[in-house]
Amino acid sequence: MEGYGNYGRAREREDKQPHIPLTALHSLQPDLPVMTANPLFSVIIPSFNRSNLLMEAASSVLDQTFSDYELIIVDDGSTDDTADRVRDLSSRGVRYIRQENRGPSTARNEGARFARGRYLAFLDSDDLWLPEKLEKQALFFTDHPNCLICQTEELWMKKGRRVFPKKKHRKQGGYIFPRAVELCLVSPSAVAIRRDFFLSIGGFDENLPAAEDYDLWIRISCRLPIELIDEPLVVKRSGDWDQLSFTTEAIDRYRIRALEKILESGVLDPEQGEIAFRELRKKADIYIAGCEKRGNREEARRIRDILSRIE
Repeated sequence: MEGYGNYGRAREREDKQPHIPLTALHSLQPDLPVMTANPLFSVIIPSFNRSNLLMEAASSVLDQTFSDYELIIVDDGSTDDTADRVRDLSSRGVRYIRQENRGPSTARNEGARFARGRYLAFLDSDDLWLPEKLEKQALFFTDHPNCLICQTEELWMKKGRRVFPKKKHRKQGGYIFPRAVELCLVSPSAVAIRRDFFLSIGGFDENLPAAEDYDLWIRISCRLPIELIDEPLVVKRSGDWDQLSFTTEAIDRYRIRALEKILESGVLDPEQGEIAFRELRKKADIYIAGCEKRGNREEARRIRDILSRIE
């Protein structure tokens, strides 16, 4: 693949955060073009009992300056008024898929299977896009035709107020595997990825109730670069609503499982294997200490067995 330089060395990028005012988020405009039948992007929003947030997320998609996309909303078994509210968007060409409650991984994968676009662009139902998000990713893929995945920078909002991520959360583009195993450096809402590639690596792991994004990004980043548009085009929000990352107990358990999987997959080269095992041991030591503190000796023993088997 051309144009990426050395996979083992991430490209240096300027440390800048251009300001994009939140007022750039427009309200739903009914006169925008209806979505095309064979779009460049398939936008997939999974949602469960978040109808108000979902409508805000959908509006931020329908307000895009780029019109060559389809919007697929996957209702993960909601019991609120999601179905009725999405029905109001049917005249805009929004596609609605309903499934039994099986979690965000299954919902995203289901949307990908029904998608018609060349690229998939995911959006969590509590996040928002700035109006030029798809346009700038389309231009990036045009300028980098061999690129299979890219993401953008993002603004972080907590309960309506801007917050700034720690330095360790700073995104980078290119070969990010050594950092990607440490923590999740890619946001589903910021990514656009070639649909055929996404399907070829199996999409999100539907057996992971949490850390499914971490799992996917390390499976991708060990194979190829994840490029970065160094401009915040996503508003990542947190609030009083349920968020899986904060309500699933012991998320490191599932990150350990993700590392276990990739170490046993045979896809890593020796250097990557050392990086992944070092991080596995680090996370396992912390998790084991927590298990023993809570008296969960059986779980601690299980994790030690994983380390012994892989080492």
